Amino acid sequence: METAGLSPRRLALKVGVSGKTVERWINDSELIPHPRNREDACKALGVDEEMIWPKAVKERIKTGGDREILHSYPYRSACPSTVWGELTEGSTEELFFSGYTNYFLWTQVPDFPGILRKKAREGCRIRFLLGDPNGEVTRQREVIEDVALTVSTRIRMTLDELTKLRDVSGIEARFSSSEDAVNHVSLSVFRFDDEALVTPHLARLVGHDSPLLHLRSMGSGGMFSRFSDHAEELWSRAVPVQSQKSTT
Repeated sequence: METAGLSPRRLALKVGVSGKTVERWINDSELIPHPRNREDACKALGVDEEMIWPKAVKERIKTGGDREILHSYPYRSACPSTVWGELTEGSTEELFFSGYTNYFLWTQVPDFPGILRKKAREGCRIRFLLGDPNGEVTRQREVIEDVALTVSTRIRMTLDELTKLRDVSGIEARFSSSEDAVNHVSLSVFRFDDEALVTPHLARLVGHDSPLLHLRSMGSGGMFSRFSDHAEELWSRAVPVQSQKSTT
């Protein structure tokens, strides 16, 4: 940056991210930015990617079925909030949040509503697939988890936040069908263009205590496509939230 005569703020302007994001890149050597951001940053700095993010280059030469796995975490809570934030900020075409409650996104991603508004204005498709707060599967899950912040409460927290975004066109929300609720509650898929964060929910554990995979698509038929197709199938049979106003 010194050689290129760029401050964190000026580099951020060239890449299209916030100054705080660039500062996180500098301070966290383990953090690997989104590929598009890495490419733009390297162009602005006039260096090769392996000079700044050698780990990202190593990950690209994976072979076999694991090459789509960028990272794995034993707990969803172990995935840095910067990953969620950068994936959300870096998406241009598709944001699909198909967790059963999705409520944690408002605490995990700084200025999440502001980012959603910006992405919607730029033409990005934004979808939320939620569990029905009044559904039988939701009730059963509450008994299994036995925590103070219940599943239905977490869903309603998301619905309250989405209500504040009613003036934004391009944001869709649906409840998974009663037939699909069991499949939905057991697997969360969060898609950001060609990347995804996937959490299979284990036994009695709440979402943040279940493992998480960070995937990037390497073509059709891979893990990314299979999880993405799963979420799309649930969405195709889901019920628009506005048609069930009594539940909100």
